Amino acid sequence: MPPNIAPRSVISAAHYRAGNPSPYEWQIPTHFNIAQAACDRWADGSGRTAIICEDADGSVTSYSYDQLKILSDRFANALRAAGVGRGDRIGIYLSQRIETVITHLAAYKLGAITVPLFYLFGPDAIAYRLDNSGAVALVTDASGMEKATLAGELPALRLVFCVESSDLVLPQTTDFWDRLHAAPAELDPVLTLADDPAMIIYTSGTTGKAKGALHAHRVLLGHLPGVEVSHDSFPQEGDRFWTPADWAWIGGLLDVLLPSLYHGVAVVARRLEKFDAAEVFGLLARHQIRNVFFPPTALKMLRGAATVRAQADFSLRSVASGGETLGDDLIAWGREALGVTINEFYGQTECNLVVSSSSHCYPSVSGSMGRAVPGHVVQIVDEQGQVLPHGTVGNIAIRAPDPVMFLRYWRNEEATREKFAGDFLLTGDLGSMDEQGYIRYLGRNDDVITSAGYRIGPAAIEECLMRHPAVRIAAVVGVKDALRTEVVKAFVVLKDGVTPDEALKAELQQHVRAQLAAHEYPRLISFVAALPTTATGKIMRKTLKEMDQ
Repeated sequence: MPPNIAPRSVISAAHYRAGNPSPYEWQIPTHFNIAQAACDRWADGSGRTAIICEDADGSVTSYSYDQLKILSDRFANALRAAGVGRGDRIGIYLSQRIETVITHLAAYKLGAITVPLFYLFGPDAIAYRLDNSGAVALVTDASGMEKATLAGELPALRLVFCVESSDLVLPQTTDFWDRLHAAPAELDPVLTLADDPAMIIYTSGTTGKAKGALHAHRVLLGHLPGVEVSHDSFPQEGDRFWTPADWAWIGGLLDVLLPSLYHGVAVVARRLEKFDAAEVFGLLARHQIRNVFFPPTALKMLRGAATVRAQADFSLRSVASGGETLGDDLIAWGREALGVTINEFYGQTECNLVVSSSSHCYPSVSGSMGRAVPGHVVQIVDEQGQVLPHGTVGNIAIRAPDPVMFLRYWRNEEATREKFAGDFLLTGDLGSMDEQGYIRYLGRNDDVITSAGYRIGPAAIEECLMRHPAVRIAAVVGVKDALRTEVVKAFVVLKDGVTPDEALKAELQQHVRAQLAAHEYPRLISFVAALPTTATGKIMRKTLKEMDQ
């Protein structure tokens, strides 16, 4: 096993207070394997807890690192016996459960490449990703078997491992646990380079076909500083992690599951059939969860519910959120209802967790999502990759190379080339940076609204609308207008019992005019039952524009 993968000291507040995060020294060994770093080195016979699985019926089963090593070694041998080896792709269509962890670890030990699939995907989405990746094996459950039967022809798929009994049986189906228990316990894992591919995580696909971001084993090491900063010097004694985010999303897999295991911190596995505030607070209390990654949509749903902190006895140490701008009101609510300051972080599937706020390390600045995490060079650049002056709006970009940065898009060289300009990876997001390095997010390049010469970001208007007592959640887009180029349109989901009418529209418009700015109020408002979101919970503004048309 590589000698230099032991946990290093976490990012310190002093490092940030020095005002120069760039000198952070990466420790990326030549050889590195995610499974050995996040599991095997903790399997020392101590019985240290790794995964705590809670089922829907309330039953709880805990697994130690010792057990994880044995189970993943056996399943790796089962895969190897079935002809799966280095470079082969393995689809994982499972929710938060122990078999998900086992499969990831087993694949990495073989030098294979995992393809996480979001659990709520339908047959078409599954079929596209399995076909595009050329997956030779799929690990799934009974629900996944049903969707797999509808996926159509997948020439590369040779084997389907089902983790539970199912009435549907494909010709290539075999039982996951039968194969695992029949396999030898001793495994000779392959030696992987830090730059060897480990996983393909598909983008949300809000425009065009979803692209597969191919990541190397080093991506885990690249995530660690961002996790440590956004969770206030993680890990600390007694830390225990949970997220409602699916482990197929980079936010669930690499912001929570694998970094926690790397640091020897137990992870709670519990997928909620329906996001319910009372159930969330109960879960936090039952397992004494200390650290949570909440997607912004989840936080907004918690805030909109009647349940309050006093109804459950929990004690959080850190809460982080990323994917969309939070806003000052949501952060203030978090202090009152959750007892912590929510840290906001930023990244994307191709290059994740590169910016973060941290209540422990440095002061927060209203409207900012934080500063570059130590080790990552984040700048605002023009379309040619030239760094722009402080205060100028431009592309948020990350200097290459960077250990958290993807290798390339799977089978898409043109899209890979288009992602870079000069020395930088372009995120496709617009923002600005002040002289202290705080970064303000304006919006996706194609989400920014141009109206009567003004450039308007949707996030501030959405936050303002959600401060109105009648509004549960809102999304804002720009729609074509002959006079102003675009005008602001809001799609609003109201709270239960609120009547949608013209008077309320006028009231909401005046609310934004008074609280925000006269040129930013929504000239058009549509009341809707729900907002379209991606698999990762981000609002699909492109779909809203299409609805308007």
